Amino acid sequence: MSGENPRSFRTLFISDIHLGSKAAKAEFLIDFLRWHEAETIYLVGDIVDGWRLRRSWHWPQLHNDVVQKLLRQARKGVQITYIAGNHDEFLRMFQGVHFGGIVVADRAIHESADGKKYLVIHGDQFDTVVHNVRWLAYLGDKAYDAAIMVNRVVARFRRLFGMPYWSFSSWAKVKVKKAVNFIGAFQEVLTEEARRSEVDGVICGHIHHAVIEQFDDIRYINTGDWVESCTAVVEHFDGSMEILHWPQTRAAVRAGDAGFVPVVIDSETVKAA
Repeated sequence: MSGENPRSFRTLFISDIHLGSKAAKAEFLIDFLRWHEAETIYLVGDIVDGWRLRRSWHWPQLHNDVVQKLLRQARKGVQITYIAGNHDEFLRMFQGVHFGGIVVADRAIHESADGKKYLVIHGDQFDTVVHNVRWLAYLGDKAYDAAIMVNRVVARFRRLFGMPYWSFSSWAKVKVKKAVNFIGAFQEVLTEEARRSEVDGVICGHIHHAVIEQFDDIRYINTGDWVESCTAVVEHFDGSMEILHWPQTRAAVRAGDAGFVPVVIDSETVKAA
């Protein structure tokens, strides 16, 4: 297997890339897109980090490469929908507008190959802190920046000793009781929104916590992020959904293992993506 023969999927869901921030793992994402292709791609919010770009401009060539890669996919006929998030909320005023073949929306309904319908939404609309107390959200964003800085230091040391990538911030998130409680509450409110929308499930991002779980009649899917865990959700041609964790598969590709099997993380194992 090589980058010239990528794995094909019916649909690819990616969120929380945060282009424009130093934490964005654009190189990982470019590799992922080189090895994975789909007929339809949903960009599930916070693709561009407008909050950080307003504070200080950071846009290296790798971030531009991600944008160009997606635009090339659109030109080749891939249907791409950009769901706006809170960090790129400026796009919400452009709903229905096409940019280089990429259509902007606040939410979408995706019908999978097995006939199930999913609400695709970033999820910040149901985060009361972001929605109602903006100053507190920005304060939390600063604390998150600090955790990401620790993440980078840990990553350097692990690379130095030949150890694989590991996300300190993801680990800390599932160890802090309040964070765990917040994740649970977020899942509950998104699940209720899916019921109100009369669909079978919801696919979202926002909280950087990749998981696939069933809540009675509703399937909750979170795509994770490309700041900490580097995860994406893929729909196979039979309608089944899986979470792919790219750091492990990327290591196999870099090692030149032509027969590697990508690591798939399912709903039972993705707890701290």
